[in-house]
Parts: sequence; structure tokens; C-alpha cells
Amino acid sequence: MKLKLMMLPMTCLALAITSAVQASSHREAPFITENPKVDATDFYAFRSYEAGRAGFVTLIANYNPLQDAYGGPNYFSMSPDAIYEIHVDNNGDAKEDLTFQFDFNQRLGNEGKGIALPIDGKNIPVPLVNVGPVTKQDQAAVNFREFYTLNVIKGDRRTGDSMQAMNAATDHPIFAKPLDNIGAKTFSTQSYEQYANTFVHSVRLNGCPSQAQMGRVFVGQRKDSFAVNLGEIFDLVNTDPVGATDGEVDALNDKNVTTLALEVPIACLKGRGTGIIGLWTTASLPQTSSLLEEPKNLRAKRSSGPWIQVSRLGMPLVNEVVIGLPDKNRFNASQPKDDGQFLDYVTKPTLPVLLNVLFGVQAPTVSGRPDLVAAFLTGLKGVNENGSVGEMLRLNMNIAPTAKAEQKNLGVAAGDAAGFPNGRRPGDDVVDAEIRVAMGLLCHLGLNLCTPDQATSGNLPYTDGVLQSAEQFSDSFPYLMTPLAGSPN
Repeated sequence: MKLKLMMLPMTCLALAITSAVQASSHREAPFITENPKVDATDFYAFRSYEAGRAGFVTLIANYNPLQDAYGGPNYFSMSPDAIYEIHVDNNGDAKEDLTFQFDFNQRLGNEGKGIALPIDGKNIPVPLVNVGPVTKQDQAAVNFREFYTLNVIKGDRRTGDSMQAMNAATDHPIFAKPLDNIGAKTFSTQSYEQYANTFVHSVRLNGCPSQAQMGRVFVGQRKDSFAVNLGEIFDLVNTDPVGATDGEVDALNDKNVTTLALEVPIACLKGRGTGIIGLWTTASLPQTSSLLEEPKNLRAKRSSGPWIQVSRLGMPLVNEVVIGLPDKNRFNASQPKDDGQFLDYVTKPTLPVLLNVLFGVQAPTVSGRPDLVAAFLTGLKGVNENGSVGEMLRLNMNIAPTAKAEQKNLGVAAGDAAGFPNGRRPGDDVVDAEIRVAMGLLCHLGLNLCTPDQATSGNLPYTDGVLQSAEQFSDSFPYLMTPLAGSPN
């Protein structure tokens, strides 16, 4: 057992390098821990496997990690000072060719004045986000509302051609976000999921080709979609790395996140490329902000200056367990085209060396780790390699989606070409898949990256012990599950 415990941590880094590992990207860098509203936790991109939607790709970016469902009275709004973006490289140069930009704003109830109650002859504002049952149709009891716009930007994210997407139902550029799942009494006239589903909007993506503009968008709270034995992993992998795949507790099982989900026609994403795209999500804040001496309504600071990127996520958990501590903030501010500056973290991983000193275990003996370079920086030949060099989630849109019931949670490694690392679906067990790749699985697949004798343990069934599969998710947009309710009554 002691040897097993030594092998998994080594696995973790090597693996994380190949793409990432363990949790997804919760609290991964020093600066982002101070700004949870712009902390990306998971990013998914896959051919839509909802019936009748095979001509679409679903993009899901989760933010604001580790939400306790009972976290009132203010719950978990998005930042009105930030912009949240999903970037697409469709020509293999590691630069964005298309960006979907979400921009949020907030409003008090009662037409912006706030709900107040008459007390002893004066109207006194209430302290809560709602004062009665809520439906989308009846907002009279809602004291705090969130809205967002969605821009489609062609070319550079800051200087390119930007067009507003339109709510197809209203022909207006404003989309509404539901309240978080406060509890059953607040949503007493319908279930929370029925309420949330009314905020799945049909969207016209102006800026996409005319025949490929109609999609869907949803922004709202969801149950955290990642599953991982988080506490034990970071406690020097205090678990059995070759044990049962459902033998450990998911540390995120009682947490919610905020989801930005967008369904886009394939023809919009493809551009003039081959159909293999690179994707990543970012959040940016204004360069300068100052606290207001006299905050008013919902505003407590004034922001100005150019946008500064503070969060970045493509493949899961790269920054969290691959990038060295001095460079974590730098990685979050960087772009894939500049990832040469982080190459040493891939070709000369530090964790296997540390584990060798501590426990005497041996990492794969592949010089320069070309197997990890392929998985981390270039894509896999014959699967999703597109000529670009940079850390991104790569998706080959020419590969048909796999129905939910037929999905393999180890993706490509299990013969399911529509799964991770060809994009990422909610049910893909990226932890187990990446651990096995990190320990040298690619050396056993005849890819001419390395040889089996350079990774003698590459075929072992490594696992973090927590099950992740398609059965845990819906087979329809936005795929992620109903958030946990703040009140269990």
C-alpha cells in the first residue's frame, strides 16, 4: 500500500501536465483566491449529444467556486465589474478568432428603488433578495435581479469586430439570470428546475454566418459538476490510487457553482478552418478600481482603465497543480500563444522529482516528456492535433457525438473518440484518464511518442476513487444538474 500511495502523487503532476488533474481549477492562484467571482472552476466543450442537436457544440464555463447552498442573504452573483469570455481558435495559430463575451449588470427590485415596507409611517428597505415566492413571470417579490449581454467578437478580443447577440424571443440584447436556489418555499409554485428552465434563452448570434446564428444560452447556478477526492489528494494523495473507482467521497458533492452555458452551431465555430478548434475561457477586470467613500445602492467602488485578464482555463487544473507557485498569477494573465514561457513545467515536471526524493519512486523515463507535450500543448495526432502550440481544450468537431448511454467516461483512452481529451464532456473522468496518461499510457498506444519500456506502469488502472460518468448528468442543455437548495425543508 505504501508504494501505491507514493505512485499516485507522482501521477498527479505528470498527469496534470498532460492536461490537468484532480479538482478542476478551484482557487488555483494566489490573486484569484481574493476574487472568487472571476475564478473559473471548470470548462467543457463537446459536440451536443441532446437528441436533434448534433449540429451544435456546447460550451460550458463554470465560475465562483465552492458555493454553499445556504450562502445568503446575498448568495452568489456575478461581478458587474468583470467581463467573462470564451475564446475559439479555429485556424491553428493559438490566437482567438472568435470570442463570446458575457457582461453582467445588477438591479434592485421595485424598478431599481428596492423593495421597502411601510414601518411607522416610513418606507424601510428590506435586507433580503426576495420577500415572497418567485417565478419568472412574477418578479414582484424579487429585490435583486441580474442581467447580462452577450457579444460575439470576430478577431482580436479587444480590437475585433463586435456584435451584440439578441434574445430571439424579445429581439432585445438583454438576457435574464435566475435567482440562486434559495429553497422550496421561495419556489413554492414550481420546482426550482422548472423555474430555471425558463431562463434557457434562444439566442441569435449576430456575427456568425447567417445560416448559423441560432443557438441557446443559459447563465445560472448549477450543482458543481466536478467530482474529486479533493482533501485526500492534496494531503499527499492519502488514498489508494489503484482502488475502486467509486470507493471515495466526492469533496464537491455539497457545493454549487455558477454556469455560463452556450450552444453554438458548428458552422459558426469552424470558420475557414479544418473543424478542429482550440478553446479556453477567461475573466478580466478593469486595471484600476477605487472604493467609494459613500457607496450607493449596489455599488461600492468605481472601476476604469483597460481590461486586465485575471483568470484563464482550458484543460482542467493546469494552473492548480502544474504551474509553479511564482508563475500562477502570470499564467492566469497569459494567452495560449505565449505558452512557451511555461514549457519547462511540462518537459521538466517538478512533482515526480519531489516524490522520488521523498519515497524513492521512479517517474516515466521519457526525456523531455514528448507524450505530455502532445497531450498538453499540441493535441494528439489523428485525434485533435491542429497545428497550434499552446495550452487549450481542443475539440475535433468532425467526430460525431456519442449518445449519453454509450459514453465511456475515460473518453479516447476507452475508444470513445468524442470524449476527453477530444474536448471535455461533463461525464468524462478527467482525473482517472489523466493519471493514466501521466504515468505513460500514451507510450503503450503506438503513437511514436515514447516506448512501453519507458513507462513500465503506464497500463495500471489509476484512479482517485471518485466516480464520474455521463449518468450523473442530463442529456439536454445545459446538461449540468439542479443546484442544491439553501433550505432543505
